[in-house]
Amino acid sequence: MGIAARNGSRSNFKGWMLEIRDEKRHKLSGEEKTTCLNDFHIAHGARMAPFAGYMMPLNYTDGPLKEHMACRTGAAVFDVSHMAQLDITHPSGQAAPVLAALEGVIPANLIDLPEYHQRYGLLLNPQGGILDDVMVIHAGSYVRMVVNAACADKDISWLAGHLTGFGISRLQRALVAVQGPAAAKAVAQLVSLPEEVRFLQVAVSEFDGQQIELSRSGYTGEDGFEVSLPEIVAEGFVTRLIENEGVQMAGLVARDSLRLEAGLCLYGQDMDEDISAVTASLHWSIPKIRRKGGAREAGFIGADITLADLAGGSAECRIGVIAPKGVPPRSGTPVFDSKAGGRQIGLVTSGSPAPSVGQPVAMVRIDRDFANSDAPVFAEVRGRRLPLTRCDMPFVAHRFYRGS
Repeated sequence: MGIAARNGSRSNFKGWMLEIRDEKRHKLSGEEKTTCLNDFHIAHGARMAPFAGYMMPLNYTDGPLKEHMACRTGAAVFDVSHMAQLDITHPSGQAAPVLAALEGVIPANLIDLPEYHQRYGLLLNPQGGILDDVMVIHAGSYVRMVVNAACADKDISWLAGHLTGFGISRLQRALVAVQGPAAAKAVAQLVSLPEEVRFLQVAVSEFDGQQIELSRSGYTGEDGFEVSLPEIVAEGFVTRLIENEGVQMAGLVARDSLRLEAGLCLYGQDMDEDISAVTASLHWSIPKIRRKGGAREAGFIGADITLADLAGGSAECRIGVIAPKGVPPRSGTPVFDSKAGGRQIGLVTSGSPAPSVGQPVAMVRIDRDFANSDAPVFAEVRGRRLPLTRCDMPFVAHRFYRGS
């Protein structure tokens, strides 16, 4: 069942604002790092909070609702510099040996990844659980990986233990995401781009005398770029971007609701080390060439369990649901098979108001038997069982640029 996008009213987002005030969710440890744009965020009225070991902007003065809608109708700029950018090199000075070695830890087709393209993949443990989800970029003479901030140290250690003889360095660079229908035009006013850069392609350009790399990707479901650039020019870059009409800064709250509307997973909620690729419904990231009968079948950590899941199905999977207006079921909310009594059959992994939909949406990890049926399901919120309406994902259609 598809959903037509429509504007939601402000009254639908009380639960959203309560969520970002949750002290347990945003408890200071006293050891938070800051990105190079920290002063910029504060100067522009950002509400700051700890996230993945960094102080990050939750939202700016206009609030998360306007930031969310700016991304859907114009463009939004996100500081994602907390994410780790890793360059992996081989003594030969070629990327090919790195990509071949990475196939041993990531069940993706990396050997055939073209130069200046990127691919989504999963780092798996021996039990088939997801250590992290990553982006792998063929950067010509080396490989760049972008990994989640909270997993960075773990990922580096894991890679170092399985990529003997390779160099792994963490870059001290900013990462800025520019997302929305006006994103490409805003970026093109600042930097020179090749004639056409399509979804998941990468381009090298220059800003203010510094080399930058732009990947046509993002985590909002919209067209746009993720821009890696030296920290010294990061503030100038975002300042110039938001001078454009319809382009504004956005924080973590809007980023979360945008990625949920797009049906995209968040590490630590929708997947973790105890969740397999098939249970998380991320089986699409494992191509035929790495599956049973493929030309490069298996050969990656966790292959036995992963291939068995792909062949026979896991006990659980992820589905999308719509919740009643004004009652967004949060991560961890139990899901039952009846309005009273019955048994728990699932768990909300991500839930939020969805401004582009007009009512809350959620992703549920649910028993596969119920995922494949039309039986009603209910979320237990504050002691009440609320009906959930099953819905195809994404909740809002993707608008990635795949060519004219």
